[in-house]
Amino acid sequence: MSNQKQPNPDNRFNNVERLHDMIENTQKKLQEAEVSMEFANPEEREVIKHKNERRKQSIKAMKEEMKEEMDARIKGEI
Repeated sequence: MSNQKQPNPDNRFNNVERLHDMIENTQKKLQEAEVSMEFANPEEREVIKHKNERRKQSIKAMKEEMKEEMDARIKGEI
């Protein structure tokens, strides 16, 4: 008997919902960071600004992935 772990099968059933939740959470963090910038010093503002740019890029990528997952559902691939 082998102690090798087997990978979990690819389960895309709830990807659309999972991505939706991730997008909402990231948008919430982005908004909270915008508020915190009002009280931050210039160095902290710069860090927050860069983080929020990355968050915006992530949101865009997650929305594209969510659309692909929705299309795959419509086509019956999931």
